[in-house]
Amino acid sequence: MSTMNISLPEALKTFVDTQVSQRGYGTSSEYVRELIRRDQDRLQLREKILAGASSPSSAPVDAAYFEHLRDRVRRVATTRASS
Repeated sequence: MSTMNISLPEALKTFVDTQVSQRGYGTSSEYVRELIRRDQDRLQLREKILAGASSPSSAPVDAAYFEHLRDRVRRVATTRASS
């Protein structure tokens, strides 16, 4: 694993130390890695949303569409309950 050193103002260092102790992280590095992973996830989600928004519509999204989705969920729930 590579090492990176960062400089923080005292107020931010205190905040990080508090988060580490209160949220169960072993080290400040674990906390920062988690923040970076969340940011990566957020960026990936943003890309997917933008790709979806720029893609052509495939079918109308109306009451029938949502009722069809509800039916699918009910079938899955029923199948799992009987398993």
